[in-house]
Amino acid sequence: METRCVMFDIGGVLETTPATGWDQEWERRLGLPAGSMNRRLGDVWEAGSTGRITEPEVRARVAAVLGLDAARTEAFMADLWDEYLGSPNEDLIAYVRSLSTRCRLGILSNSFVGAREREQQLYGFGDLVDDIVYSHETGISKPEPGAYELACARLRVRPADCLFVDDVEVNVIAAEAAGMRGLLFTDNTATVAGIEAHLVRRFGP
Repeated sequence: METRCVMFDIGGVLETTPATGWDQEWERRLGLPAGSMNRRLGDVWEAGSTGRITEPEVRARVAAVLGLDAARTEAFMADLWDEYLGSPNEDLIAYVRSLSTRCRLGILSNSFVGAREREQQLYGFGDLVDDIVYSHETGISKPEPGAYELACARLRVRPADCLFVDDVEVNVIAAEAAGMRGLLFTDNTATVAGIEAHLVRRFGP
């Protein structure tokens, strides 16, 4: 039996996340060459995005790599989360809330350890959709095929009945390769129109 489904990315879709320049500012404060900080911390970012490290371990690794004391480590992490969390895309969130009686709703997000708790506290995403699949909890990141397969399985929907909305083209292409419909997010108006077209196309007005 067909079950209507729409699935969303978070950053750049449900959250507006413009670059704040926090990393360049920290490179300036620490006297580091441009672009070097994220290279030094690349393994920490990767481990945090797939759940192979805890939040306290992230802080400890950041402090050790950059030579930060406890106060500056907390300030560094606060700046990181400010950019990561951005601000809510309130109009789109309100529209998604209106879909709750029309289809199954899900989130599939490449994430960082600690994201679920912060995003729930700020934006209530856990109350907005039926299920959230975070890469830091599953160990599987988009555009890996298994990320889409797992998200559909947890929502109990067929990929062919699900529309996936993301602001990164490679992730949309991967969703389509997994058998889903894909919609590249550009703005709210186009996204709402694409979702409505998906629901009408598969299930009638």
